[in-house]
Amino acid sequence: MKNILIIMLSLTLIQCATNKQVISKTSENTKFNLDTLTLFDKSRNREIPIAIYQPKDSKISNKIPIIFSHGYGENNGKDYLRDYTYLTEFLVSNGYFVVSIQHELKTDELLAMTGKLQETRRPNWERGAQNIFYVLQEIKNRYPELKFNELSLIGHSNGGDMTVLFAHKYPNIVKKIISMDNRRMELPRTSAPKIFTLRSNDCPADEGVLPTEEAQKKYGITVEFTDIKHNNMDNDANETERKYLTSKILEYLKK
Repeated sequence: MKNILIIMLSLTLIQCATNKQVISKTSENTKFNLDTLTLFDKSRNREIPIAIYQPKDSKISNKIPIIFSHGYGENNGKDYLRDYTYLTEFLVSNGYFVVSIQHELKTDELLAMTGKLQETRRPNWERGAQNIFYVLQEIKNRYPELKFNELSLIGHSNGGDMTVLFAHKYPNIVKKIISMDNRRMELPRTSAPKIFTLRSNDCPADEGVLPTEEAQKKYGITVEFTDIKHNNMDNDANETERKYLTSKILEYLKK
């Protein structure tokens, strides 16, 4: 009977765990450590896989955190770890503390493709904003020495829409947001947080998403049009495109 009680208690503790570590990988040939965790938000009964990239040759206390949100990948469950490595590894190699979030799980409903997308996709963005908020609180608990007063958010496409919505909901906790061609969620007309957006050459934003030139000047918003296709802002980007995107994003982060 005692052994049975011990087994039952152990199972209960496992089921109640809020986080579980999946992978920890360090390579002598890289300038960063990569850890992957699956967080668990009990309030929503939701798993949130994340990848944490941190420099391994310097102290963490002076590092600026960046939270990255991927574009829509039809719920394959691996976007956060495999589809934007050119960018996440570049950022951590430049001294930033980078957290990449997996927003859609294989069991989630597919992203809406019909109706007024600014409305039918809103639940997906709301869930993404909640994911970002939850991950941010977890990272603050785990790494309180990071410079959270300089927090930056970056997102591509649908992840850009999530990032923009987060800036609407929580403007006081974000220093900068960088949207890589979000198309549906209206950019905040504000000077805080600082707003930057890189635009593709083939997928225009919906009406009202981008500020007018007058609003850009008034609030210091940067809207930069590129010669890069929307779907080439992930790892499909060629070397020239990667160099352009990474240099621009680094430029925005340093402003």
